[in-house]
This record gives sequence, C-alpha cells and structure tokens, in this order.
Amino acid sequence: MSVVRPFKAVRPKPELVEKVSCPPYDVVSYDEAKEYGRIPESFMHVIRAEIDLPSDVPHYGEPVYEKARENLVKMMESGILVMEEKPAYYIYWQRMGEHTQTGVVGCASVDEYQSGAIKKHELTRQDKEDDRARHVYTVGANTGPVFLTFRAEKDFDNLLKELTTKLNPLYDFTDEKGVQHKVFPVYEQENIEKIKRAFDRIPALYIADGHHRAASASRVRELMKSKNPNHTGEEEYNYFLSVIFPHSHLQVLDYNRVVKDLNGLAEGEFFEKLKEAFEIELAPTSHYKPSQKHEFGMYLSGKWYVLHAKEGSFNVSDPVASLDVAILQENLLKPILGIENPRKDPRIDFVGGIRGLKTLEDRVNNGWAVAFAMYPTSLEDLMEVADNGMVMPPKSTWFEPKLRSGLFVHLIK
Repeated sequence: MSVVRPFKAVRPKPELVEKVSCPPYDVVSYDEAKEYGRIPESFMHVIRAEIDLPSDVPHYGEPVYEKARENLVKMMESGILVMEEKPAYYIYWQRMGEHTQTGVVGCASVDEYQSGAIKKHELTRQDKEDDRARHVYTVGANTGPVFLTFRAEKDFDNLLKELTTKLNPLYDFTDEKGVQHKVFPVYEQENIEKIKRAFDRIPALYIADGHHRAASASRVRELMKSKNPNHTGEEEYNYFLSVIFPHSHLQVLDYNRVVKDLNGLAEGEFFEKLKEAFEIELAPTSHYKPSQKHEFGMYLSGKWYVLHAKEGSFNVSDPVASLDVAILQENLLKPILGIENPRKDPRIDFVGGIRGLKTLEDRVNNGWAVAFAMYPTSLEDLMEVADNGMVMPPKSTWFEPKLRSGLFVHLIK
C-alpha cells in the first residue's frame, strides 16, 4: 500500500491564480525568475526569494530563506493565499497540445521515502539538497511538489475520470507557455475515502522528478523530530507535498546532448572511432529524431547522421547499461570525447526536448562541435531501474508539461 493523505492546503484565491502560479524554482534562471518577480503576486517571490534582495547576497545565504518566509507570510496575511478549513485532496489535470495527464495532489509519507517504498532512480547533489532543506525548514512549508508516479491500473484511472467529470474546477487557466491547468478540489469525505482506498492498492510510488525536494523533506523531518520531545509521527512534517500520476499519463521527452569539441580529433578520426560501437548512416531527413531505442541522431558539420548501437556493445540484461543515455555515455562521450563526468564537465550541455531539434543545430552552427538527439527514456525503464535499486545517469528524463508552483503549499509547522 502507499500512504498519501489529504492536507489543509494554502492556495491562491481563484481570481489570482494566474498571477500567483509560476514555473518550478529549478527550471528558470535568475534573470527569468526576476522577470516573473515583476508580478507582485507571483509565487516566485517565495521559491526564489533572492530576486527581492541585493544582487550581492549569496543565493544560498540565510537572508534568502528568511525573505522567502517573510514573503509567504505576507501573501497569506494579504489574502493572496488562503488556507483550507479542512484536509482535502485535489485532482490536477494538465493539457499541453494533444497530451493530457491527470493526477492526485496529496502528501506522501517520509517514512515510505526512507524505507524505499517510494523508489528513487537518481542521486542528489549535496549543495542542492542543502538549499532545499534550509528553504523548507526556514519557510516551514513544502512550497513545491515532488512529482511521483506509479504503475497505472484501470480502477485508478476510472476514479480519476469519475472525479473530474462530477467535480467543478477550482482553477482553470492557461499559462504563458500555452499549457492548460485545471484543479478539482476533493472535499467530500466519501470521495476522500475513495482516493485513500485507491492508494491502498498501489504497492509502490516512484519519484519521476523532485529527488532533491524529497530528500530535503526527509532531512527536515529528522531535524524537527529531534526537536520535538512529543513526536508522534502524525505531525505534518512527516509528510511532503506531492502530485501523483499514473505512469501511462506521463509524457517523457528526449533529453539531448551537445559537446563543445571533438576532444582533439579530426572528423575522420572521430568517425573511425564511432564505428567501433555504432553503425553510421546519413539521416534520411534533417532535424533527425530517433524512432526507436538504441538509435541516435547526430548533427555534425551541417549534416545529420543516424547512429545505431551495435549488438554486443552494451549489456542488454543490465537495466542501466542498456539505457540509451548510458550507451551514449559509455561508448561515445567518455571513451571518444573524453567526457568523464557529465555532471561537472563544462564541455557538455543538455537540451530538453521541448526546445526542439533546431536548437541542437543552432548550438552547433554557432560554435559547438556536435549534438546528439536521443530517443526518450520510457517510464517502464525508469521504474525497472528503481525496482533494482539502481541509479540512472544524469539528465535521463525530461517531463512535460511541468507542474506549476504556487497552486498548493503544505505547511509543516
């Protein structure tokens, strides 16, 4: 079973939701965050409070977290954000183009995260984990949701359809990128119990995105538990804000790579080395998008090529080694282009599929050496890696549409 409980959300007044709502803290640059901060009601003032401080204040400095707390309190006191009178779930529906996805907003269990019942597939960076833990503890709230998924089942899908059909939306708006968002509150006890029972049938949840937020919730729980002599396990800090989708609803896009140089190789030498692990052919079309696993698009010197991973060049029985991102790293980026650590090497950059393949061409045409278009990692692959307690290579998945911040806040103090 999976424990996901309703909570007393702090949320925007319906007439202000479009002004409050903003992208997640970690998908915008400082300059982009400043632009969102031009809107006084924007939740960016809470999740990226450095935009309201002098530019010489360190972004991970204590004044930033104190300012975030101050801004959240002001938004609540001014009535921009209101708090529910009783715990509720929410159904969160999104549409981007032809794709729609529907999930449940609730609070997942830190105990289940720590026990492994909520499964991970990614390592966290200490600096980012420290940042979010300090933010959560100082602000006293989960200000952004962890993005969870589970193996879809028919009964859960039917329940989501039932609730979105019979409930009236609290919010219905389209964001600046054209993504439509609807939120349906689940206040009635009968429907709350239906959702609880539905999660009782789910054996495990998986982190799709938000490993740092989940890790920070765990750290903050331990800190608050140590300071509370009357700890019972039922306090709000034992749970963290989550949006949970059946895996069949989610859309994973390609997460592409660009590299600055050929590691000192002439093009002819580079191609010769490629032939050791890949079959190479000219692409039948420009902006070549791979059509299947173990196939890669490559843009070099104004031409698109198709690379096919050769049989025997990777371990098909290893859930991680058989991922396309691992095949590219271990058979090309590392041995040929010298990218030992893609997390830290400045010679490599990553381009989310939402930006399109022309972005890869533009990067190469403007000074980078080579770009690689990837086939998207599947949710099935992600869950298999997590089931085996393994870790995916960095930048393996890019989910769209993104969850908005500011729609729900979970107070933990």
